Amino acid sequence: MPNPTVDSAEDDAALARRIIAAGPARDAAAEALLYASLAPRVRLYGRKHLRDAQRADDLVQDVLLMTFERLGRGEIREPERIASFVLGACRQTVIDLRRGESRRERLLKTYGVEIMADSDGDVEPPDTRRLEQCLERLPERERAVVLMTFYEDSSADAVAQALDLSTGNVRVIRHRAVERLRRCIEGAVA
Repeated sequence: MPNPTVDSAEDDAALARRIIAAGPARDAAAEALLYASLAPRVRLYGRKHLRDAQRADDLVQDVLLMTFERLGRGEIREPERIASFVLGACRQTVIDLRRGESRRERLLKTYGVEIMADSDGDVEPPDTRRLEQCLERLPERERAVVLMTFYEDSSADAVAQALDLSTGNVRVIRHRAVERLRRCIEGAVA
């Protein structure tokens, strides 16, 4: 009697190899099959560790999108271990999410009362359209660093690893990008 786990792992590896071979051209059929195979496992991991169905679904999207991007760029060298790679990505993503939540809670506990006391209700809403325009004007690498840092709440080490940069370089890029954004937004106001 065949072992379904071994067959599944072999199938996943074959699909991963197809995606790697397709490169930037993409093999949508292989991606769909690999997604169908891996998504339930990622969702189960997310439900267990995040205890929220919506957040587990977000984890599926984030982890598998990153996996397919890395496969397409040929960055995953052991396609026969794709399930292990995905599990590790799940683990790291959950750790990053928890770190961000913990940081937000600490800041809210420390400064939340002061922020609420300082706000008088006449706060002008942010100009999100202008911010989006300014973000689009940033060079691709700077935009990636800003989005990963502030939107995904990734640490400088995680951003450095994802973009194949040094941690110090990420901090310099982030500093310059934030300065460019500030000047761009203020330029529109003036």
